[in-house]
Amino acid sequence: MSYGEADPAARVSGVGGCSAHPAGGPGPARAVVVEYERHGVWVVAAQGSCDLESISRLEEALTTAAWRHPKVVLDASGITFADSSLLNLLILTHRAGALRLAAPRPQLQRLLELTGLDAVLYVRATVEEAAAC
Repeated sequence: MSYGEADPAARVSGVGGCSAHPAGGPGPARAVVVEYERHGVWVVAAQGSCDLESISRLEEALTTAAWRHPKVVLDASGITFADSSLLNLLILTHRAGALRLAAPRPQLQRLLELTGLDAVLYVRATVEEAAAC
């Protein structure tokens, strides 16, 4: 399952998350962070660009999830851009609980490799694989 296939009963928030730009539209649109349970694991899915100006909603969702659930999966398939703000959030969430990262796009995967975080975090190709490890 990826961001686009999230359960319709999932908790959705568009306030203060990663910024998503509508096709052809100028400026950032409200982002979407979706949270749902899958195979007994809490999944947080984000879409758009995750940088210093747009990370607050995702930070809130991951922090809360790490406190409430023994295992959390970040579905990164919808993240189109990431900078050190997201990397810092991933490290802090990993320290707080069992974080898994699913389906990072090539730009994020490259950042993980360059920083060595791919050796620290559990990175898997799909949400199902991340939930299982």
